[in-house]
Amino acid sequence: MLEKLAGIKTKYDSLTESLANPDMVKDQNLYTKTMKEISSLEDIVKKYEQYKALNEELTDNKAMLEEGPDEEFKQMLHEDIASLNEKLAELEEEIKILLLPKDPNDERNVIMEIRAGVGGDEAALFAGDLLRMYLRYAERRRYKNEILSSTEIGIGGYKEVIIQFTGKGAYSRLKYESGTHRVQRVPETESSGRIHTSAATVAVLPEAEDVEVEINPNDLRIDVYRSTGNGGQSVNTTDSAVRITHLPTGLVVSCQDEKSQLKNKDKAMKILKSRLLEIETRKQQESIASDRKSQIGSGDRSERIRTYNFPQGRITDHRINLTLYKLNEVLAGDIDELIDSLITSDRAAQMEAQE
Repeated sequence: MLEKLAGIKTKYDSLTESLANPDMVKDQNLYTKTMKEISSLEDIVKKYEQYKALNEELTDNKAMLEEGPDEEFKQMLHEDIASLNEKLAELEEEIKILLLPKDPNDERNVIMEIRAGVGGDEAALFAGDLLRMYLRYAERRRYKNEILSSTEIGIGGYKEVIIQFTGKGAYSRLKYESGTHRVQRVPETESSGRIHTSAATVAVLPEAEDVEVEINPNDLRIDVYRSTGNGGQSVNTTDSAVRITHLPTGLVVSCQDEKSQLKNKDKAMKILKSRLLEIETRKQQESIASDRKSQIGSGDRSERIRTYNFPQGRITDHRINLTLYKLNEVLAGDIDELIDSLITSDRAAQMEAQE
């Protein structure tokens, strides 16, 4: 481990020195890339420096102990050595976590797609609940958000809604929300008071950068049509809605929320690029780690990950068997406890796989 840390420190120092190179300032892309790499190594280099300093202190104390000091000083040295060993053990665990392979998408922005599943209007209402939960969570984390596309049912529910979340580390936390979310509650329209079960699916995609996803214009079919549904005065009066079909994959993205055809096209392209990036990323992950599946789950949208039980005020995450009786708080955007537990479990699985 120390050898690996020393190598990281050497790389960090080399990158930091390279910033003084005049050519670096001229090449803005290289400068930005270098700064990102330095930033990604900063935490582990700091921990390594702390580890070395504590180790040196421990060595000095042990040397003084061997010199045969008086009993009072010897007792003090023993206490210091015990304390240093404890700190070093804690620091070692922190360093092991920092050394785990990082998801290259963790610092990216997010494209989140929420869709009503089985359950009719009740499923669409639940999709609306999930949307509001994530918007409130974004507010807590100070992520910016923008609804890229939506299909409402008129009573506060959504058949489908696609949102962009922008903020440092947005994907690193929201990626654990991918999957099927199930709700158990008595619908307002249910006169007999029977509990219904319905579901909504959530897909969390890292936002693609233009340089990563090249799309041949000849591979696209772009259709324009008149918007439908709630949308203001321009609905059914101008051909502002856009549908883009990516012919090689068959992916179809529609967007009609904006009054401007150009804005709808831009939003649709952003969603399409993120979906294409997800397909490519999945292929790479399957080829690299086809024999390992994290206990967090595959992140597949067909996989049931969580149940929201309203009569009991209970929320259960099935991937880690975690149950919390704070449903109202969770729906109000307080989901950090769930996400932190998932991150901890994911790290434990990675560390176990490396042993």
